Amino acid sequence: MKNRYEALLVLNSQGKEDTIKEIIDRLESDFQKEGAQIEQVQKMDKRQFSYVAGALDAGYYVNFVFNADPQLIGKLRSKFKLDPEVYRQSYQRLTEEKEKPPKKLAKAK
Repeated sequence: MKNRYEALLVLNSQGKEDTIKEIIDRLESDFQKEGAQIEQVQKMDKRQFSYVAGALDAGYYVNFVFNADPQLIGKLRSKFKLDPEVYRQSYQRLTEEKEKPPKKLAKAK
């Protein structure tokens, strides 16, 4: 059964600002090669980190929304951990939004 996920990747863009589009296209094709169905790719620009924990003080944020089998997340995690252009990664399962019935208004007396 496929679930809906969101992956936030922080890219190491140090000295590569002009090739960010190619990196994002490559990552998108990597998701698809592993069997994920991409719904949406959000490019969120370069941002400064709130605290510096390593060699970088900023990174380019990209958000992928996709459908995939649960065991695929582990494969993606290990694959992107070896990628020098992916600095950080975070995955979250998105819940299905069910339509809620409209709230009833209280009657005035």
